[in-house]
Amino acid sequence: MENHAPPPPRLSPAWLGHAPHRLMFFVGAGNVLLAMVWWALWLAAARWGGWTMPEMAIPAGWLHAFVMQYLVLPSFIFGFLLTVFPRWMGLRELERWRYVPVGLGLMGGQLAILLGAAGWQAGLTVGLWMALAGWTSALFTLGRLLADEKGRTWHARSCFAGLVLGWLGLAMFIAFVLGASPAWAFASIKIGGMGLLLPVYVTVAHRMFPFFASNIVPGYQPWRPLPWLGAVWVLLLVHLGLELVHGYAWLWLADAPLLLLTGWAVWRWWPRRRMPGLLAVLFVGTAWLPVTFALYVVQSVTYLASGDFILGRAPMHALFIGFFGSLLVAMVTRVTQGHSGRPLVMPKVAWFAFGLLQVVAVMRIVADIAPDALAWQAAAAFGWLLALAPWVTRIGRIYLAPRADGRPG
Repeated sequence: MENHAPPPPRLSPAWLGHAPHRLMFFVGAGNVLLAMVWWALWLAAARWGGWTMPEMAIPAGWLHAFVMQYLVLPSFIFGFLLTVFPRWMGLRELERWRYVPVGLGLMGGQLAILLGAAGWQAGLTVGLWMALAGWTSALFTLGRLLADEKGRTWHARSCFAGLVLGWLGLAMFIAFVLGASPAWAFASIKIGGMGLLLPVYVTVAHRMFPFFASNIVPGYQPWRPLPWLGAVWVLLLVHLGLELVHGYAWLWLADAPLLLLTGWAVWRWWPRRRMPGLLAVLFVGTAWLPVTFALYVVQSVTYLASGDFILGRAPMHALFIGFFGSLLVAMVTRVTQGHSGRPLVMPKVAWFAFGLLQVVAVMRIVADIAPDALAWQAAAAFGWLLALAPWVTRIGRIYLAPRADGRPG
């Protein structure tokens, strides 16, 4: 008799509601491509022409920064935190009605905002209020978990503090769109990086990366001192405060210690033995953090000494593409593999995405010192799409299908 392979599982949106990470990662996967398609087309039109992008009431660069910081990356962050908060605290997993509104708010919000960028006049305002509703729902759910916890999970509180700052940053951008000073938008964009994303990313790395390594690498000793995390938080707030008052000449006061602290963490976390690829990419991605602060220090000290603001946005993009982008692929791949009943390995498409993102990060850093900056920026944007499109397609199909091992979730 012939052996027939079982038919592939039928894909259905109904599976998205079976776990927080399914819905939110699917939303994030769609957001990450939609946002960058619009930005790549805008950059290409600005550099080479050939078509005209609709004019907007706010600068396109500000909208790009806002969407990436408050809609794209938070989709993945909420997917992870809505999954792990109950586990960190020893509480029951969340019911579906507690996380579905978050996904609807963030996905609907970004779609409306991008439709606004394409010409729908009310799209920006509608999208912003939808995003705020999704964010508010997420903070209410996570805050209730913190209130119900009997003990104190400091990593959860650290992540929640970053999310509260993020909610404030989102509200400030809405205030700007409704007529407040452009300083509100400036503050929102700065809070998104140093007040929201970086504290949350660093907190998750501090808790999870040594834990992952200790489960795989023989003899590995986890290193997770809370005073280190507290010091990083204080210095990030100092950096943020200096940026808000345009104290760029003095950023090195925060960034030099941050360079030392993050470099020390990478040294302490990095296993001294051979490790599987799915673990190695976590530490390679984390190595972009001291690179980021080294660039910030060089820029700040040069500005203090000569008044020349060299490097432009290069340090910021070392952070966003090198650190955030690399760990996005690394962590989402790990969660997706493990929570879909698949082996904990880096698939080829994930290696392609991770490897090409390292190139894209370098390209975007070079863009700020290259003669034809806009061409480099556009090339980096299309490189981002090339890197992530196959990876997004694969993980999107996984979220629309049952687990490979037949278990619920």
